[in-house]
Amino acid sequence: MFIAVHMRMTLRSIRDLAGLKPIALDGEVGQIDQFFFDDQKWAIRFLVVQTGSWFMEKKVLISPIAVSEMNWDAIKISLSREQIEKSPDVDTEKPVSRQKETQFHDYYRWPYYWTGGAAWGLTSYPSVLVAQHPGIAPPNAASTAQMDLKLSDEGENRSGDIHLRSTREVLGYGVEAIDKSFGHVQDLLIDDETWAVRYLVIDTINFWPSKNVLLPPSMVDSLSWSERKFRVRLSEQVIKDAPPYDSARPIERSYEKRLFGYYGYPGYWEVGPERRVG
Repeated sequence: MFIAVHMRMTLRSIRDLAGLKPIALDGEVGQIDQFFFDDQKWAIRFLVVQTGSWFMEKKVLISPIAVSEMNWDAIKISLSREQIEKSPDVDTEKPVSRQKETQFHDYYRWPYYWTGGAAWGLTSYPSVLVAQHPGIAPPNAASTAQMDLKLSDEGENRSGDIHLRSTREVLGYGVEAIDKSFGHVQDLLIDDETWAVRYLVIDTINFWPSKNVLLPPSMVDSLSWSERKFRVRLSEQVIKDAPPYDSARPIERSYEKRLFGYYGYPGYWEVGPERRVG
């Protein structure tokens, strides 16, 4: 469910956002299938949108750069349906390489977020890139863009800078504390202004009574794709005794302060969204 308002920022559940129908400049277009997130800076980089019918299905990537508004039941996209439907498709069963990212950014004429030290280039907010580049993705770009959208054979064969992974893939991954493995990742909570992953929702199924707790990504030591697990720099007992998380209740800043104080880490609002973690 949607939770927690801190000024303009809202923390949102990845599970709840999947399935929403994006609203383009000229109407609805498909539905959100999943997301790709950056496992280095812990930010959502792309919405995976499924377009077409069941027999002509196509999945495309849309950057948060193009999101103009989010509310309780819809995500508005500053692109036309034609732009989205004619964009390059993507194989969601594979990690996204930097070459494929470049392909999408060039098609939409988005600036590259990886050219600066902050989460989104030189800024912490993808929306700022639109203000800095008012010519991004005009409605007629799909019909006027004259660019080669095909990667060369050489480019396809290079492994590239693979750093984006599916949120659907990591839901269900196990959690390994410094002294024991337990539970699994049930959900991710994201900041709808910066699109940063703020918390992993952990189901402590091995404990009795079982409960859900929140872990900031700053406490993740490593993420093993081959072993399907998150390794965290906390003991089993510390996680077991963490303040419980109730998805039915809004998260207040007082709860977040208590949570970070319990873990002994500074809050993300103190260190800034650009801080590298893990």
